[in-house]
Amino acid sequence: MREEYDFSKGKRNPYVNQEKKQITIKINAATIDYFKQQAEETGISYQNLINMYLTDCAMHEKKMVYTIK
Repeated sequence: MREEYDFSKGKRNPYVNQEKKQITIKINAATIDYFKQQAEETGISYQNLINMYLTDCAMHEKKMVYTIK
């Protein structure tokens, strides 16, 4: 490794606004198992699959459909 590096010609990260934020969330075990199965089939990590699904919901402004029993 060099003792010093020259970053004077470096560029800012153009994707800085697209960075992910780590959170803690409780998800049912069956739901995690579902996404892990999908991860095995697709080769995409289950965390990325969950993120992709939630991003799609947000982009399309999908609303929750639920009933109270």
